[in-house]
Amino acid sequence: MKQLQVTVPFKEGLHARPAVKLIKLVNGFQATVTIVKDGKEYNAGSITSVLAGGIMHNDQILLKIDGPDEDAATAALEAYFI
Repeated sequence: MKQLQVTVPFKEGLHARPAVKLIKLVNGFQATVTIVKDGKEYNAGSITSVLAGGIMHNDQILLKIDGPDEDAATAALEAYFI
C-alpha cells in the first residue's frame, strides 16, 4: 500500500469538475484509492463518497492507494494534485 499526502489546489475543492476528474482517474486503475480527511475515510472512486467528504481548497488529505498498479496510480494522483 502506498500513501500520498496532498494539499487540494482547486478553488472549489473536490466538488463538481475536479471531483469527476478525480473519480475518472481513480477508476482507470485496479488499485483502490481511499481519501482520509479528519480521520474519516472516503472512497475516491465514488462521487457520493467524495462529495460527502466536504473537501475544500487547501485542505490536507491523505490518499491510500492499494492494488496491483498502485505505483502507477500514485504517480498519476501526484500529478493530478500538483
